[in-house]
Parts: sequence; C-alpha cells; structure tokens
Amino acid sequence: MKHNLCAALLCLIAGQATAQGFAGLGSAADGFAIPQNPAIFAFPTDHGAHPDYRIEWWYLTANLTGPDGTAYGAQWTLFRSALTPDDAAGWEASQLWMAHAGLTTPDAHLSAERLARGGIGQAGVTATPFTAWIDDWAMRSAAPATADALDALSVAASGAGFSYDLSLTATGPLIFHGQAGYSVKSAEGQASYYYSQPFYAVAGSITLPGGTIPVAGTAWLDREWSSQPLSDTQDGWDWVSLQFDDGARLMGFTLRDSAAADFTAATWIAPDGTAQSYPDGALRMTPLATTQVAGRTIPTTWRVALPDRALDVTATALNPQSWMDVSVPYWEGPVTIAGTHQGRGYLEMTGYE
Repeated sequence: MKHNLCAALLCLIAGQATAQGFAGLGSAADGFAIPQNPAIFAFPTDHGAHPDYRIEWWYLTANLTGPDGTAYGAQWTLFRSALTPDDAAGWEASQLWMAHAGLTTPDAHLSAERLARGGIGQAGVTATPFTAWIDDWAMRSAAPATADALDALSVAASGAGFSYDLSLTATGPLIFHGQAGYSVKSAEGQASYYYSQPFYAVAGSITLPGGTIPVAGTAWLDREWSSQPLSDTQDGWDWVSLQFDDGARLMGFTLRDSAAADFTAATWIAPDGTAQSYPDGALRMTPLATTQVAGRTIPTTWRVALPDRALDVTATALNPQSWMDVSVPYWEGPVTIAGTHQGRGYLEMTGYE
C-alpha cells in the first residue's frame, strides 16, 4: 500500500494548504484516470511514469548490516504528483516531483528531501532504460537488456551528514498485491495499482560523519499509482514489509479511519515467489509500546498476526526515533522481528499528530 504520501507532500510545491494532510488523498479524482479491475500491466512501460494518474511513487527500503554486525536502514523514494490531468512541456508541465532519503542507525536517523517541477529535466522517470532521478539522486537499472529492468539497480542519494551508494540484485519475481495488482484500500472501493520487487540482495556502502562503511543486506521496492487511493475519512496508515529468515515475506497495512472501521490488507509471499493476497480483516496489527517522537506519541513496537499462516510476531523499531523530518513528516524505519518467525523489515506510519 504504502507510499500514498505523494499527493499530500507534493501539494506543498503548488502552495496548497498543508492542513489537507494525508486525508487529502481521499479527495476526488477530478478527471484523472482511475485504476480498473482487472489490472493489466505492460513492462517495461509500467516501470515508468503514468502522468494521467494523480499520484505515483518508486519506494525502496533496505535492511543493511555492517562488517561488525551493526544494523542499518536506508530509504530512497521518488514521488510524482500531477496538478491537472493534462500535461504540458517545460515550466508549464503539471507534474511535480518530491524525493526522500533516509539513513537509520541504532543511535541516529538522518533524512533529506528534494523538490522539483517536471518538464525541465530536474527530475523524472524513463522506462527504457529505466532511470528515476531528482537532481543527483538516482535509481538506475543495471540489468541486461534481456531481463526485467528492475532485476538489477544502482541507487544513490545524499543529505546532511550521510550518503549511500547501493547495488541491488533481484533473486525472485515481481509480486502483485490485491487482485493481481489491483489493490483495494477501503470498504468504498478506492484502489491503486500496486506491485513490488521484494527479493533484492544488496551490497554497497553508507557514509556517516565517522566515515564510509561497507554494507550488505536485503531490500524491497514498491511501485504504486492511483488518483484517489483513500476514502475521505481515512487519515493515516501503519504499513510493514517483513522479510523472514526462512525466506518468506509479508506486506501488510492498516488504514486508520476516523468514521468507520479500520481497513486492512496483506500479501503473503512464499520463498519461491508464490503470493497470496488477504482481504480486509485477515491481518491483525496491534501496537504494544509507544515512544515520544517529535512531540507525538508513536507506536514503535507492534504485534503483527496473520492467523491463516500461523504468523504471530513482534516487530520492534531498530531506532524508535526514526522520524522523517520533511514537509509533511512521518515515521519510517527498520524493525527486527521475533516470535513465530524471525527476521527484519520496515515500518511506515503516517497521520500521527
């Protein structure tokens, strides 16, 4: 689900009211294209941008380990938002771009943000060859021409006091969430197109004030686009991507609703890439402990249960202070997993005031 941050964040570039917040993702589509079921994907084209949809993102999270066993987390995200359904060239282009980079250690969380207007070459995404960029931050395909463009990537970004340069190699297939990539987000039927590459092996380096550290680990890339992904009473979410030591994986989210029951969805991914999607109510996410973060009370330890898979785990933040201090702030950071399954993953939480 994740990664519906785009419209709320990018509205700042256009000078719209920040009070709209995450709840603004439930506003009317206003002439933009709407996801249809059944979903039909065409690659490599769909790895690129979809300007006829209002919001879109390329969202990478990585669980990394240094030579001494220290755990780290890295985030690289490019968001696209359209002001109008009709695009134009140059400074008249309706596409807005925002990027976030984060680097988490057990003791620190560093974040950075970039903003750009489309049409002038400062930011964008091309499907062939696949490249997503904003200024000098970039995600580029390193895959051979005969392979899927996302099978191998290079990813780089930098901010005040940090940088990273990572190489990613996929060891499994793309995964399509919901109904073969048509991901329902509310009881009213709002939806997005949503697929992931959750099988990356990672090698590279991170740079902190103390120097450069070689790292290795795993990563998860989400691709999602829509024009009205939430109900107008949904104002935040709690999302996890969990990678278990036995090779299985789980994507799950709870969309919090101020006027109705919360909405959940999940995808269980077997080690061989076989995926099963679960509808509203199958996943249970329960906060177990909170932390004071940036003046807010944030749940930083969660019980995550999927009874159909005999899954019952506790996800604990590596660094409870993993606050993305950006235009519309949110919590994003790595977690460790204990219980019926062991492993690592990522947690994102939005809409906490």
